[in-house]
Amino acid sequence: MFLLGVFMKLTSMKCVLCEGGVKPFSRKKALGFLKQVKGWGLVNNGKAIEKEIVFKDFKIALGFVNAVGGLAEKERHHPDILLYRYKHVRVSSCTHAVGGLSVNDFILAAKIDLIK
Repeated sequence: MFLLGVFMKLTSMKCVLCEGGVKPFSRKKALGFLKQVKGWGLVNNGKAIEKEIVFKDFKIALGFVNAVGGLAEKERHHPDILLYRYKHVRVSSCTHAVGGLSVNDFILAAKIDLIK
C-alpha cells in the first residue's frame, strides 16, 4: 500500500475504527491487497477474506485461536474464528460496517500470518 508516496507494509499499519460511510473494496482492489497476504482467499462474493490452517494438535490450534483473539482485541477489528475437527482453524474477516472488505481486513490478515 502506498501512503504519501511511501510503501507501507500491512504489518506496520494499525486498524482504524470504521463506522460505515465508506465504500467497501472493489473486487479488483481486494485482489491487489490479497497478493500481500499468504494463503488467504476471497469468499462471500468478494465481501470477505478467509484462511484455513491445520495444526499438529488441538492445543496448538487453541493457542493460535487465543492469539488471534488477543490480536483482534488490540486492533479492534474482530474476525470470525472457527476451531473444528480438533486441529483445523478457519479465520474469516470482513468489515461489517461497510458490508465488505476494507484495509483493516488485510492489516489483520497480515498480522495473523505472523502468529506462530
